[in-house]
This record gives sequence, structure tokens and C-alpha cells, in this order.
Amino acid sequence: MRLKDKVAIVTGGSSGIGEQISLRFGQEGAKVAVVNRTAEAGEKVAKEIIAAGGTAKAFPCDVSDKGEVQAMVQGVVDAFGTVDILIGNAGFMVLKPLEELSEEDWDRTLDVNVKGNFLLAQAVAPIMKKKHYGKIVLTGSIAGSQGHGEGAAYCASKGGVILLMKALTSELAKEGINVNCFSPGATATPLNAEYRADPEILALFARNTPTGRDYIPPQDLAGAALFLASDDAHAVHGQNLVVDDGFSAVKPVG
Repeated sequence: MRLKDKVAIVTGGSSGIGEQISLRFGQEGAKVAVVNRTAEAGEKVAKEIIAAGGTAKAFPCDVSDKGEVQAMVQGVVDAFGTVDILIGNAGFMVLKPLEELSEEDWDRTLDVNVKGNFLLAQAVAPIMKKKHYGKIVLTGSIAGSQGHGEGAAYCASKGGVILLMKALTSELAKEGINVNCFSPGATATPLNAEYRADPEILALFARNTPTGRDYIPPQDLAGAALFLASDDAHAVHGQNLVVDDGFSAVKPVG
């Protein structure tokens, strides 16, 4: 087991990529704090981990609220004794033309995707510094390094996540804390269910992805998070691991 007895916080841990990371970490021996805005959403995943012989507990938290983040992290410490791993995976996406994108849309996207990861890292860093050990893994996106139409807020936020990760690396690597991120391509999650219902979008992604797949199953992302959260990545700092079926490696075919 690659994470035996490690304590891992997984935000957005009740669905999509976060759910698969939570389940995989449980299989690998981690004590998993499944974090979601409501405890009910996380409890289903926590119960599944426990039923498989693992250890888990659900914690409610709005990651954009500093007080809630601090209370959640303290709750994890109270339950499991420490924090070894942070997976900053909670995300928010709204895709609208520039003129239709509201200030509220912009604020919520940046609050969850960027501010949330800042608050989480700020809360766990003192715990990790005390033991000179920790793994912080943020969920970026290929949208953080290449723009796309109707994605002003989302692209800006994910670009911010990638640079936040690099800034944290420069500050925390000397403290024994690895900070990295992985950037999914088009992945089948509840955030994009509406778009996956459109045959034209599915065909577009399939044409432009070397594997021929349209959307990546979320379980295919769990291995990337596991690697970066494990001691196999001891010397890996400040890296953005792209997991997109080769989508961003080839020229679009239209």
C-alpha cells in the first residue's frame, strides 16, 4: 500500500475525479477525509471506503470560506491526528460568452478554484512544516495553459491554480513539502454533464484526441494524483502533470 496510514484530505471528494481519488487512496491505505460542501454528499463515498476495509470520514466545507476551511482541517486533525496529504480538487466551472459572464460568475469561479486552494494550503502548511513532510496536490486543467471560447473565468482560475502551485513550491519545498498539480483534459464529471449530452461536442473531442476517446473516465485521473501524493514523487516539486489523452500535444483538426 503506497499511502498506508497517511492522512489525506480530498476536497470535492464526493463525485467525479475527487470521488475516484478518495476511493483509490482508501485502497492504498490512506485515512481519507472526504470533503464536500455538504456532509451527506461525502458520506456515501466515505461509507464505500469503509465497506472496502479502509478508513474515511466525511467533512462538510465551503473551501472559499476561511473559517470553514480552518474548522475542517482541525476536524481532520482531531479525527485522524494529522494531515499528510492535501488534494485540492474542489472546482467550479461556468462557460459563458464574455458579455454574459456576470461578476458573480467570475467571483465564484475564482473563489472556489484559486482562493479555495490558497486557504487550504495556508491551513495545512503549519501542520506539515512541523514534521517536515507533506504532499499538496492541486487539480489544474489544460484550460489553465490554453484558452478557449466562453472560458474567461475558468481559464483564468486554472491558470491561477498552476501558478499558485509554483509559488507555493518556491516557499514550501525547503520545508519538506512537495507541491504539484495535475491537469486533466476533458474528463467525464458532473461539471460537464450538459456538454457531454451534445453529440457534436463528443465528436469534436474524439477527432482531436490521439486516443480517439472523447471524455476521459475520472478513474483514469486517480493514478496521477496517487503518484504525486506518494513518496515515489519525493523529488518532484513544482510540476504540472498533464493527463489529457494527448489532446494538448497535437494540432487541432477542426
